[in-house]
Amino acid sequence: MVTRLAAVCVAVGASLLAPAAAQAEETTCRGTIGAKTVDNVRVPDGATCTLVGTTVQGTVKVETAAKMRAKGARVIGNVQGENAKRVNVVKGSRVGGSVQVVQGTFAKVKKSTIEADILFDENAGRVRAIASQVGGNIQAFQNSGGVEIATNRVDGNLQCKENEPAPTGGGNVVQGNKEDQCASL
Repeated sequence: MVTRLAAVCVAVGASLLAPAAAQAEETTCRGTIGAKTVDNVRVPDGATCTLVGTTVQGTVKVETAAKMRAKGARVIGNVQGENAKRVNVVKGSRVGGSVQVVQGTFAKVKKSTIEADILFDENAGRVRAIASQVGGNIQAFQNSGGVEIATNRVDGNLQCKENEPAPTGGGNVVQGNKEDQCASL
């Protein structure tokens, strides 16, 4: 019994002496971040942020009525916009996760590499996925400002439902299935 109690005390003591896990820092972006490395980026409500050659080791979050443009940027995690005014990932940018733009206005992914998915869901303005390499799916659901999906290479599926007007585009090379409104794209 004493040996068991001693083992528990040693284990608890060791855990108290262990260094705390480092937390990733969040950079609030208003303006431009150039060619440097940051942990996570947050574009606060109503702000405008441009990432030019920036490396983001975590995630980019674009908040309500905010605008973000990533040009030649590298994001290890995701790019997420909820209620954002504009989310653009363009000109040689690379996203290790997904690009998710939900209930926003405008979005564009052009001439970039997205290793997981692109999701455009319930956006009021025009959303576009053009000339990009996508490791997962491209999904466009319930967008009302127009959807253009053209000349992408998609390793997963191309899925479009309940967009008004129907998506336009073409010339996509899709390894999986082209479904519903995107069947002819």
